[in-house]
Amino acid sequence: MSLLVVGSIGIDDVKTPMESHKELLGGSASYAAVAASFFSPVRLVGVVGEDFPVRYRDLFRQRGIDIEGLKVEKGKTFRWSGEYLWDLNQRKTLSIELNVFEKFRPTLPSKYQSTPYVMLGNIAPELQSHVLKQIGKPKFVLADTMDLWIEIARKDLMDLLTKVDAVCMNDSEARELTKTTSLIKAGQTLLSYGPTYAIIKKGEHGCLLFTKDRFFAAPAYPLEDIHDPTGAGDVFAGSLMGYLASVNNISFEVMRKAVVYGSIMASYNVEAFSLQRLQTLKQSDIEERYTAFKVISHFDDIDF
Repeated sequence: MSLLVVGSIGIDDVKTPMESHKELLGGSASYAAVAASFFSPVRLVGVVGEDFPVRYRDLFRQRGIDIEGLKVEKGKTFRWSGEYLWDLNQRKTLSIELNVFEKFRPTLPSKYQSTPYVMLGNIAPELQSHVLKQIGKPKFVLADTMDLWIEIARKDLMDLLTKVDAVCMNDSEARELTKTTSLIKAGQTLLSYGPTYAIIKKGEHGCLLFTKDRFFAAPAYPLEDIHDPTGAGDVFAGSLMGYLASVNNISFEVMRKAVVYGSIMASYNVEAFSLQRLQTLKQSDIEERYTAFKVISHFDDIDF
């Protein structure tokens, strides 16, 4: 089944304590769409400027991503510049240029309007709702968000959460939205807002999956070297949704497996800057790490 991915598409300059790279492919939709394409057909919705590099458009095509929904507007592409601190869990934004993204209001191509699986990437919640209104009866919708929308568009975000099947956010955002320090309480509170599933990302410490009566905690895959954490959360969510679309089945057991695939893909993504690692990734690599993930997560009862 096909997956619709909508969100930002941009050009990033990223600096870490060890390296610095410019003119990288960025944006929530870019990361999510490329990651999801390893599992299912993807339809991409976003906007770029006339300066958007041809090589990045070619990358989408090489991954089999349908880019009919990618609009090119007169002007410059959304740009972000950021710097990571030594622990790589903290970063500071150096500059943001919204450019053509400032007036982004997606209109879906007609064939996109019946897409069964929908990932609403990190854009304003009012725009996420605007996208949903254009889709007939999607089978499963996941919405991602960020602290900015919690702070300046809380009402729109709360309205959106009544319309989606799953919500995904990181631990600090979950605490901020639910006004609680406990992530367990935060997860249950997120469910009370409307979604059937709540997913709380904890970066290098894994993630938590909630339903009203079930709970799953997945570790992150252990890595010795992390080069660039940018987009890891979007890769996680995109892979999760891509897997769900590939099996076309929704249950708690399937969601658990989807979460694990999301963690695996995110672990690959941070091994290089931007989407460079996913460009060399093979399906066999994914399954190899999935097998290793099961081994490191498994334990047996021991009789003495």
